[in-house]
Amino acid sequence: MDGTPIVTWLTDAFDPAFMQRALLAGSLVALVAALVGTWVVLRGLTFMGDALAHGVLPGIALGVLIGFDLVLGAVVSALVMVTGINLIHRYSKLGEDAGIGLLFVGMLALGVVIISRSDSYAGSLTGILFGDALGVTTTDIWIALAAAAVAIVVTRIEYRSFLALSFNEQKATMLGLNPRLSNTLMLALVTMVVVTSFRAVGTLLVFGLLVAPPATAALIARRVPMMMALAAGLGVWAVVVGLLISYHGDTAASATIAAVAVTTFFLVMTGKAVLVR
Repeated sequence: MDGTPIVTWLTDAFDPAFMQRALLAGSLVALVAALVGTWVVLRGLTFMGDALAHGVLPGIALGVLIGFDLVLGAVVSALVMVTGINLIHRYSKLGEDAGIGLLFVGMLALGVVIISRSDSYAGSLTGILFGDALGVTTTDIWIALAAAAVAIVVTRIEYRSFLALSFNEQKATMLGLNPRLSNTLMLALVTMVVVTSFRAVGTLLVFGLLVAPPATAALIARRVPMMMALAAGLGVWAVVVGLLISYHGDTAASATIAAVAVTTFFLVMTGKAVLVR
């Protein structure tokens, strides 16, 4: 740091306007990912979340190639994938995980094939997969803010249903709840996180914020609300530390944020294991 005081070292990184936008957008994504990711971790839907992160690629690729809205393309692509998984599960003897795996690979391959038709193939693919936190616009921030509002409202309304579904689907039915509707809403929230966050952290790296902070919180928290709050704090921590490392170390911002989130999980897990001994 060449003698630079620690406070200056911390604040200098967030002086540029683009870093402030990255911090705000990243924090909003971390909040949404924490709320939705808590249910993903509790229900064991991490494979589905990862698959959806890949599944939006064809729609985004078509948007880049043809020139229509990327968010719309991502939404359509995600709907196609979820519908395909349900059809495979319903009309074949294969389990849901097989359908997810098939469409995981198929949608990723289709997306790469489509984007390979672009003149800026390498740059477009990198941007879609890994995002550009430092290129976040005001529009992206508003989209992330809207997603945060939706996640908070739906989680508040469906909290009891989501909680029952996470632990026992049959019990949820006995309580007079609608597990099928709750499952659909939960998948819709996962899709929303991926679709609204890919500009900031990319379709692959959003998975890091969707799973790592809630998984870390699950090691510590005993109640779901506390798990959500802790996951949100850990997500914002990953964004702040990731952006600081990226700025001073000249590393890829989105990848660094995801790496910090995953590293934090292993540090907490190791610390807990040592304390238990």
